[in-house]
Amino acid sequence: MSTDYQRAREELGRKLRELRVESPDGRLTGTELGQRLGWPQSKVSKLENGRQTPTDDDLRAWTDAVGQPAALGELRARLKGFESHVRSWRRQLAAGHRPVQETWNALVAESRVLHMWENNAVSGMLQTAEYTRCIFDSYTDLRSSPRDTEEAVRARMKRQDWLYRPGKRLNLLMWEGALWARVCPAEVLVAQLDRLTGVVGMDTVRLGILPMDAALRIPPGNPFSVLDERLVVVEDWHAELWLDDAETITHYRRVWDTLAESAVFGADAQQVIARVRRGIKV
Repeated sequence: MSTDYQRAREELGRKLRELRVESPDGRLTGTELGQRLGWPQSKVSKLENGRQTPTDDDLRAWTDAVGQPAALGELRARLKGFESHVRSWRRQLAAGHRPVQETWNALVAESRVLHMWENNAVSGMLQTAEYTRCIFDSYTDLRSSPRDTEEAVRARMKRQDWLYRPGKRLNLLMWEGALWARVCPAEVLVAQLDRLTGVVGMDTVRLGILPMDAALRIPPGNPFSVLDERLVVVEDWHAELWLDDAETITHYRRVWDTLAESAVFGADAQQVIARVRRGIKV
C-alpha cells in the first residue's frame, strides 16, 4: 500500500543513499557505512529503502559518517515533514469515500490489536450499514465530494470481517455522547445501539463507554486509532494525521489508558447503552 507518508519516507531514503554514494572520501558501500556507525547492514538498507523511519540521532550519525554534516538541516526538515504527516480530506476524498475506506481496510488487515477512541459517533468498526450510509451522506454534503455512498458502505462493512478472525483484538472506547448523537433517523440509531449491545460479549472486542457523568482525568479530545505499536491516526475536520514515531505512539496509548480509567465495560456498558436506547423516541 503506497501512501503519501510512505512516499515521503522513500524520498528521504533516496537522499540518504545519495549522501552515502557521494561521500567526500569515496563511494561507501552500505556494509562499510554500517561498520562505521556500528549498525547492522540491514538497518542501512531499511533506511535507504524507506522501510524504517530514522530518528534525529540516526540522521546526525549518518551525515557525520559520510562526511556531509551540512546536509543535516535538510534531512531534519524532511523528517519533520512526515513525522506529523497531514492527509487532507480534500485530497483524500477527491475520488469519493470508497478509496479512503479501502485504505483503512488495508491498514486494519495488517493489524493485530487496535486501540480506538470515538467521541462524536459510533466507531466504523461497529456501525450498521444504515448508520454508515447516513454518516457518508452527511460528509459528502459537507465536503462536496463525489457521491459514492453505496460503494463506501460496502467497503466499510467488509472491514468488520476482521472482528471475526482469530487473534484479533479491538479495544474501543466511546463517549456516551456519541451514542446520543442524532446523525441518523431515530429508528436507525436504535438499531445501531442494539448492534453495540450485541458485541459486548464478543471475545475479540473490548468495548468501554465513558458515561456522561463520569469523572474524567483528561478532557475527551479528538478521535484516534492506534494500530498495534506502529501507527497512530488522529482525525480532525480538515485532515487525518498519520504518526509513527515511537514517542507519539506511546503518548496516545497513555491517553487511551487514561480515558479507559473513566469507562465502564461489560454489563455496565450494556446498561449505559440501554439507558440511551430508552431515551430515544422512535
